[in-house]
Parts: sequence; structure tokens; C-alpha cells
Amino acid sequence: MSNGPWTDEENDLIVADYFAMLADDIAGRPYNKAEHRRALLPVLNGRSEGSVEFKHQNISAVLKGLGEVNRPALSGCICAPSAAILCITARAVLGAVIWERDR
Repeated sequence: MSNGPWTDEENDLIVADYFAMLADDIAGRPYNKAEHRRALLPVLNGRSEGSVEFKHQNISAVLKGLGEVNRPALSGCICAPSAAILCITARAVLGAVIWERDR
């Protein structure tokens, strides 16, 4: 298991997957968060399922902190405490938000 910091690539992958689930959630399409989490594990440098879940909570908290009132968090995904939010997570989320607005 990896105990090191998340890389930019890992953050970009998990944020992209989070936004895919969020799009399904908003559209009312069924999705399985556990399946998404398990599909990400092979490309996340030995991260655990718990680590991925906590990162999802970080992403939800970053979106809330950015004031994304029109972009709710995933259903059933709580926001991690603000002290646990890392700048690199915010960078990845902000990049995805800007990309979506500009497309």
C-alpha cells in the first residue's frame, strides 16, 4: 500500500472519475461507487479502498469550499474535515471545474 502523497496523475484520475459519477448522479443514471473505486485501484499506485473513499470526501469538500452550489456532492458522500483537504486535491478539482466551464 502506498503511504506517500497523491501524485498529480492520481489526483487527475480520481477527480475525473468523481465527475463522471457526479454527472450520472445528477442525471439520475444508476452507478456503483464501489465499482468505480475498484476500477481505479490498479492505476492508483497501491492505494487502498479506504484511501480512495477519503479522497472522494476531499473532492466533495473542495467543491463545497469553491462554492459550487450548482454542483452537489455525490449522493451519500460526506465532506472530509477541512484540515484533511490537501492543496493538490484542490488543484485537480479546480482544473476539472474550469475545464467543464470552458468546454
